[in-house]
Amino acid sequence: MAGGVVAAACAALVAAGCGSSSPTNTPAASGSGPGGGTAAAYTIKAASVGNLGTVLVNGQGRTLYLLSSEKGGKVTCTGSNGCTAIWPAVELPNGVNAAVAGGGVGASHLGVAMSASGAHYVTYDGWPLYEYAGDHAGTASGVGITSFGGTWYAVSTSGNPAGGSSTSTSASTSGGGGGGGGGGGY
Repeated sequence: MAGGVVAAACAALVAAGCGSSSPTNTPAASGSGPGGGTAAAYTIKAASVGNLGTVLVNGQGRTLYLLSSEKGGKVTCTGSNGCTAIWPAVELPNGVNAAVAGGGVGASHLGVAMSASGAHYVTYDGWPLYEYAGDHAGTASGVGITSFGGTWYAVSTSGNPAGGSSTSTSASTSGGGGGGGGGGGY
């Protein structure tokens, strides 16, 4: 019976578009298939996304985000607080030491921050990078959400937050770590 409850809960999460509950570089919603550790997941490139202009995306075209409270590689979005279930980290797989710099991105901007669990998160100018489980390639519906101790923004190629004020919404999350930390923290 417990297995059925767990299966039903997992099915509900997938249906809600929440992706994987562990920090991974490709959420279930990305449709990347069995090769989740492919270089496309940790290739960082520039692309035009909606009204944001040119921002960072991964090799699958998914918009990449920063959390305003994480400047300087301070990782606060983790699996243990539920954050990476909604905001999957761009994480390097074992044996890979650096992200791949794609078109419009200089390799000198890319780095790595280590989470408390020892996972290697890809950074851009010191910001750990994340996807949003509610996005698809070419969308940026996570811009302006306040949760997990800060505000989420797409990342410009200059390493600054992109968008936000006109699309700001508040996300209701459990384990959100205080919310409302946006504004000026970057």
